[in-house]
Amino acid sequence: MTILVLGGAGYIGSHTVDRLVTNGEKVVVVDNLVTGHIDAVNSSAKFYQGDIADKDFMRHVFKENPEIEAVIHFAAFSLVAESMKKPLKYFDNNTAGMIKLLEVMNEVGVNKIVFSSTAATYGIPKNIPITEEEFQNPINPYGESKLMMEKIMRWADEANGIKFVALRYFNVAGAKPDGSIGEDHNPETHLLPIVLQVAAGTRAKLQIFGDDYNTADGTNVRDYVHPFDLADAHILATKYLSDGNESSAFNLGSSTGFSNLEILKAARDVTGKEIPAQMAPRRGGDPDTLIAASDKARKVLGWQPQFDDIHKIIETAWKWHETHPNGYGDK
Repeated sequence: MTILVLGGAGYIGSHTVDRLVTNGEKVVVVDNLVTGHIDAVNSSAKFYQGDIADKDFMRHVFKENPEIEAVIHFAAFSLVAESMKKPLKYFDNNTAGMIKLLEVMNEVGVNKIVFSSTAATYGIPKNIPITEEEFQNPINPYGESKLMMEKIMRWADEANGIKFVALRYFNVAGAKPDGSIGEDHNPETHLLPIVLQVAAGTRAKLQIFGDDYNTADGTNVRDYVHPFDLADAHILATKYLSDGNESSAFNLGSSTGFSNLEILKAARDVTGKEIPAQMAPRRGGDPDTLIAASDKARKVLGWQPQFDDIHKIIETAWKWHETHPNGYGDK
């Protein structure tokens, strides 16, 4: 099987491409490199630079690779705070981009897509841990754009038979254990890489946004998942669709929550660094607690996370930051 990975030069996408290649799959990657890095893409994958919203470009990719049987879709803007300030950017790129992609997939007869969705579609959940049955009520445009993408796929399935799996996951952290690929965003907004940048000396101090949330220590609580475990879930979801199963959605998480202060302490333990930190005002659009119940993925997909200890996750991320203090700019 040949798999088309959209956004395959990004953080999670590049780890998935690496995992697919290691498993012996043929991989085609599309990325516009707005936030992705060509150096992150496994050299065994076939790479195209372009935008998934460009229908002629996508027709060309499918025409040159008629053996493509399934699509894994990571290509989206994903900064919650930015989405609050620039909502139309997110609806244009994320939601409208999905429409154009599905139109081309329908034209060329590719009818399987695994979609990188998000826990942000749930908004502020009433139940913790969150199951797939939790009401989806996003509180930021990023989550709203992803929920709309899920709904669009459902109607494309109804009308055109394009089967999908939506994988709703939570905070992603960690890197390939050998330190060769990892997380490199500009600007960086994710907690763990910022913590490790402070540990590495490339950032002066950590700001923790809000200490008045309804949690044990007042800081946000999140569920952390390693990118290789997410990659494995996307691969299992592709097989699930290839086996002829119906469209579905799955949560992916460790089922264990860690507060921002707990992550800071764990990072200090792993790195042996002081990691200066200070409190800062809340950011808009951040729920108090997000923890996934991933029982369905474990039962239906056979998903078994290998990186289920937060210290182990941080160790892999720290190796990346130690060897790449300037990200892919060090290559």
